Amino acid sequence: MKYIIISYCLLLLMLLTSGGIPEPFFKVPKGWPKPNYSFTQNQLSQTKIDLGRALFYDPILSKDSTISCASCHNPYTSFAHTDHALSHGIHDSIGNRNAPALLNLAWQKSFMWDGAIHHLDMQALSPITNPIEMNEDFAHVIGKLQKKHLYPGLFYTAFGDSLITGANTLKAFSAFLLTLVSDNTKYDSVYRKQSTFTDQEKNGLKLFRKHCVQCHTEPLFTNQAFENNGLLQDSTLNDIGRMKITGLTSDSLKFKVPTLRNIEFTAPYMHDGRFKNLSEVLKHYTTGIHQSKTLSEKLKNSIALKSNEKVDLIAFLLTLSDKSFLFDPKNSFPKFIFFKK
Repeated sequence: MKYIIISYCLLLLMLLTSGGIPEPFFKVPKGWPKPNYSFTQNQLSQTKIDLGRALFYDPILSKDSTISCASCHNPYTSFAHTDHALSHGIHDSIGNRNAPALLNLAWQKSFMWDGAIHHLDMQALSPITNPIEMNEDFAHVIGKLQKKHLYPGLFYTAFGDSLITGANTLKAFSAFLLTLVSDNTKYDSVYRKQSTFTDQEKNGLKLFRKHCVQCHTEPLFTNQAFENNGLLQDSTLNDIGRMKITGLTSDSLKFKVPTLRNIEFTAPYMHDGRFKNLSEVLKHYTTGIHQSKTLSEKLKNSIALKSNEKVDLIAFLLTLSDKSFLFDPKNSFPKFIFFKK
C-alpha cells in the first residue's frame, strides 16, 4: 500500500509539473510555449484518441449521413479544405468561409475565423449543428451513436461506460484533435541543428522576420489575434468577421490570424478562399491593402518586396511544410476500427 501511494504521488507530481500533459500521447516540442488546453480536465488515452478519430471520419454526424469532419478537413492537406474556396455541407449547400487547417490546436485560445468558440471541447458542436454544414441536432447524434453497434464498445473502452453522453463525445473529439501536432518541418530541423537553410531560404527568413512575424509569430506562426489584413469586403458574403461575435465596430473585418505551418498545402487562402496561390497572397500585401478604420496597425506602412524577394520569401514558407504530419497513418481514416471483425 505504501508503494502504491508513493507511485500515485509521483504520477500526480509529474502531471502538475508538466501542466497535466499526458506523455507519450502529447509532447510539447522543444522551444514551444505551454499549451493553452488543460489536459487535467481530459486525460488522454489511446482508446479515447481512437474513438475521437473514428468520430472525425464518420458521416453519421451529419443529418443525412453524407458529411464527416474529414469532408472539409482532409489529412493530406493539413486538415484544410482545398477543393473549393468555401466549405460545402449536406445537400451541396455552400458555406460562407473556407475551412481552416487543423493543427497544433492545444495552443489555440479560440477557434473559428471569428473566435466564436473559446474551448476545443466545444468546437465540434458548431459544424454539427450549423444548418449549412452538417445540419444535425446534437442530441440526435448521440442517439444515432448509441444505436450503431460500433460505438457503445468504443465508449466503454475509452470512458468505462457504454452509455454515450454528449460530454464524452466532445472530449473524444478533442483527444484526437490534440494529437494533430505538426513540428517536423525543415524550419524545425534547422532549429534543432539537424539541417541548414539554403541562402535563398535564409534571405526569405530575414524578409519574413522583417515583414510578417508580428502576426505570424514563431514557432506557431500565428499570434492568435484578430486582425484586419486589408482585404476588401466580399460584396456577396458581406462577412464582417469578429464583429459578428462581439458587436463592436472596432472588430469590423477582423479575422483570426491563421498559422503558416503547412501553408504550401492549404490553398486557397484567406477566410473566404479568394487567393489561389502564395503569389496572389504576396501581391495583396504589397499592392492590394485596402485602407479602413480597423486596418491592422502592422499594415499601415506599405510592404515593398522586389520580385526576387517574393521568391525568396516563398522559399522560406515552403520550409514550414511537414510531410510526415500530412501522411502520418495515425491521422488518416481508421480502417482498423471501421472494418474490424
